[in-house]
Amino acid sequence: MILLSLSLFIFTGASIAQAQNSEIRAIEDSVIKIYTTQSAPDYFTPWRLLTPRQSSGSGSVISGNQILTNAHVVANASYVQAQKHNDPRRYLARVTFISHEADLALITVDEPGFFSDLKALSIGDLPAPLQEVSVYGYPIGGKSLSITKGILSRVEQQVYAHAGGYLLAGQIDAAINPGNSGGPVIVDQQIVGVVMQANSGGRAENLGYFVPPSMIRHVLADSEDGVYDGFPDLGFRTQTLDSPAAKKAYGLSDDQNGVLVIKVFDDAPAQGILEENDVILQIDDFDIAEDGSIRLSDDILTDYKHAIDLHHVGESVAITYARHGQVQTTMLDAREALDSYSLVTGEQFDKIPEYYIYGGILFVPLNMNLIKRWGNDWSRTAPVSLLQARNEWSSPERRQLVVALQVMAADVNLGYHDWRNWIVEYVNGEPVRDFDHFANLIRDNENDNVVMENKNGYQLVINHEQAAASEAAILARYQIPAAHSADLFDE
Repeated sequence: MILLSLSLFIFTGASIAQAQNSEIRAIEDSVIKIYTTQSAPDYFTPWRLLTPRQSSGSGSVISGNQILTNAHVVANASYVQAQKHNDPRRYLARVTFISHEADLALITVDEPGFFSDLKALSIGDLPAPLQEVSVYGYPIGGKSLSITKGILSRVEQQVYAHAGGYLLAGQIDAAINPGNSGGPVIVDQQIVGVVMQANSGGRAENLGYFVPPSMIRHVLADSEDGVYDGFPDLGFRTQTLDSPAAKKAYGLSDDQNGVLVIKVFDDAPAQGILEENDVILQIDDFDIAEDGSIRLSDDILTDYKHAIDLHHVGESVAITYARHGQVQTTMLDAREALDSYSLVTGEQFDKIPEYYIYGGILFVPLNMNLIKRWGNDWSRTAPVSLLQARNEWSSPERRQLVVALQVMAADVNLGYHDWRNWIVEYVNGEPVRDFDHFANLIRDNENDNVVMENKNGYQLVINHEQAAASEAAILARYQIPAAHSADLFDE
């Protein structure tokens, strides 16, 4: 009896191991190693590129001869290669679609026959909490495929590290290392996630995050016409209504919950329909709790924003809201998000930065690319005035901030050689709307002097004639190819 049980245990264990090996073999050829050379612009000297750097990531073959990976693996890439499992050759690849917000990208290889022996993996469903998953990829420290296992421990909205998007993400306790990025999270030979980042706070070990199936499907559907639309934004902002006194003040009954509208942006879908102090009770069929959460399943709660993220641009979103205690339902058009609802534009990739040199002073628009140029600890090392601007809403009258970033010493700017990181609010008394407006005010100036002023009244004065006369000499002295970025003016 004991021998029979032991034999059965050995046979069962061998069968499980054989099944696992069979599953690994079915997946491993579909996992691709990606090599990139990335050349990002230097936002401190925006006419130059930073030193090119080589990096690697992972990806998985999906239908249509496409390889699914992370956006940050191929962002600002000047050269991309793909390498198959157990194949020493690297094949030239190209990016066909990219969603920086969702940190997802599609690449392909044009080499005939590259995909002929590769199985396209399908997109599965989100695993249940505590379900085991497998992570495939090519982390640093070796050339061979690595497979680790972990448990899905949490699903909720997270800030995506790459571009700051706030989207649904899954958390797993598998070890995630550089090079794993873009690799598939697998259950039953299907992709249930794309690895995107590891915990970097130093307080938790073996915590990684992945892009879940709903976000993957959204990006794949968006990619079908080759035009990036992204995730829609209805153009309002809210705060939670945890306070019983606040709920009563805005006319809610004890059994009603929702979030309070605190801002409706101009030129947004919500303008003229929603008002500040409305309480949003429901989006589509999702009831909103007092903490702003919606229920996706018995085990999963997440921020109500996810209900909007599920829509594509061009669709309609049902909003149920209360105004002075009266409940109403309306439909809002899901439109593309504006460039920025904050005065600080979000981080951008694969773009040439804008700049304008006038009187030997470098002027640039304020964005997260510039702020992050202060290093990994930018939230502490970047100038406070620039960081504080992230908390200010944009408006049609004030869409973007302009920064006098540095002064290239010359006679025309004597007295200002140590000025830097200075926000320009007015030019000759006219409020600055955005960087294009600022540049045109300078170029079209007809006064003897250009007077720039910040919000505290401090002024920077440049003689217009001297600025024009000294421009060529300043550019030559500091080896700058042009006085402004190529597409700044329509010429």
